[in-house]
Amino acid sequence: MINQRAGKATAVGLIAIGLWSGLALFTVAAGGIPPFELLALCFGVAFASGRVVLVLGGAPSVGRLCRPPAASLLAFFAIFLYHALYFFALATVPPARASLIAYLWPLLIVLFSALVPGGDRLGYRHLVGAALGFIGAAIIFMDRQAETEQASNVLGYLAAFACAAIWSGYSVINRRFEEVPSQTLIGVYGAVALAGATAHLLFEDSVVPTVHQWLAVLFLGMGPTGLAFLAWDYATKHGNMPLLGTLSYLAPLISTLLLVASGQSQASIYVGLSALLIVGGAGLACYPGRAKENAKRPGT
Repeated sequence: MINQRAGKATAVGLIAIGLWSGLALFTVAAGGIPPFELLALCFGVAFASGRVVLVLGGAPSVGRLCRPPAASLLAFFAIFLYHALYFFALATVPPARASLIAYLWPLLIVLFSALVPGGDRLGYRHLVGAALGFIGAAIIFMDRQAETEQASNVLGYLAAFACAAIWSGYSVINRRFEEVPSQTLIGVYGAVALAGATAHLLFEDSVVPTVHQWLAVLFLGMGPTGLAFLAWDYATKHGNMPLLGTLSYLAPLISTLLLVASGQSQASIYVGLSALLIVGGAGLACYPGRAKENAKRPGT
């Protein structure tokens, strides 16, 4: 029963990974909206849509938004700081390199999960699969690193690495709050939206979104910054963390393929090679868990 629950939770994590794959494409579509304003709008939509779902589900929305202080603070700072640092990194160093460094978080999840008491056992296939996934993610950006734009802002690189450390740390530590219902994260959305709005009013000039930008904001709010975090919250509490970390490398691959399909990026040999490494690494990480599960079944 426990293995079945972990398997289902890991599958739910794939929903988050899939939704995050569309983050880059729809962020480009929302281009022109200042970072903190976009943050406030997206999480405002996530909060509002989450409340609607709770009400339609017949749940007492106020009670379902209550969350232990420690769990609330962990989720709030992880979500808000990740986005704030990511926006800063993209503004100060070449975006391709910042994205690559920030996408160290799946690899760190695989490694950190073995350090937590009672965490998932880390096998050599997880390590090799994670390494292949990281190499594949790096290759996606190799053609872009030939750009003439140079970066000298060390703080930007540190911010990108901090993104990876924050999100991987949150994903692993969040398992301590296994008893906290994932839907209580909706209340954190509201807090992040308010924090983003405050930062926007202090540091940015407001922009009135166009219809096209609003559609992108609505998708981002209901998908990558809404449902995705709920799915990831449940998956990190009940799923297989090393496997989730390795499967997360599917996100940069799918994201790049979406950009190519939409004409935002050019197809190249890098994409094909990345696909082989990322999918191969994910498959390698999946294999031992299935083998062990089959070995434990009666009659095998």
